[in-house]
Amino acid sequence: MKSLLALLVVTVSLQQSYAQTNIEDKLGAWYTLDATHIVSEKTSFTTGIQLRAYEATDNINLIFYYAGINYKITPKIAVSVGGYYIDVDKSIDVCGTPHLYEKTIFEQISYNHTLGKFPIYHKLRMENRFLIFMGETTPSNRLRYCVGTKIALNKLLYLNANNEFFANLKGDVCTENRLFGALGINITKANSVQIGYMNHKINGLNLHRLQLMLLIKTDLRKKTPISS
Repeated sequence: MKSLLALLVVTVSLQQSYAQTNIEDKLGAWYTLDATHIVSEKTSFTTGIQLRAYEATDNINLIFYYAGINYKITPKIAVSVGGYYIDVDKSIDVCGTPHLYEKTIFEQISYNHTLGKFPIYHKLRMENRFLIFMGETTPSNRLRYCVGTKIALNKLLYLNANNEFFANLKGDVCTENRLFGALGINITKANSVQIGYMNHKINGLNLHRLQLMLLIKTDLRKKTPISS
């Protein structure tokens, strides 16, 4: 509880210190609801929604819906396929400007291992993107590579940290990078909350974003009834 109160105090202080008009000087926030639904020992589905705001409690500029199916090849290796739908308001203060819409299909491979005592995870994702602006559709493909670690501090708390690199397959190659760190709080054995920070570098901008995530797991496997 003391750790959570300290994080809230830091959040309020940071928000006040970034109360300026330039997008790089604003402390924005991403709010995520992510759910994993287990249907068998090897197969699961992921669904989620994310809201992104230019300011921590105001000026939502992006709504992000996603879904996918995951399959474990081995205990360490998994593959996924899925899609996004994204609605982007690119303006900060002006209302009524045209939105950018993105429809994306992705393919991903994940690999987990340990390095000494530290668990390490890798994710390599291919995105086939279709960007729609004012009725015109532009296809775009890119690769994303994420490497990180998730470390249990005790039964209640854990740390999650990663860096994700983006590479376009056409045009400017390196236009985006996300450096992320969070404190996780286990609400139950299956559900947790993460409170963290991301340094998001994109198209020449250096953005600072709070992260608040609710992570839910459901087990849809049929339970074997206990015979009397």
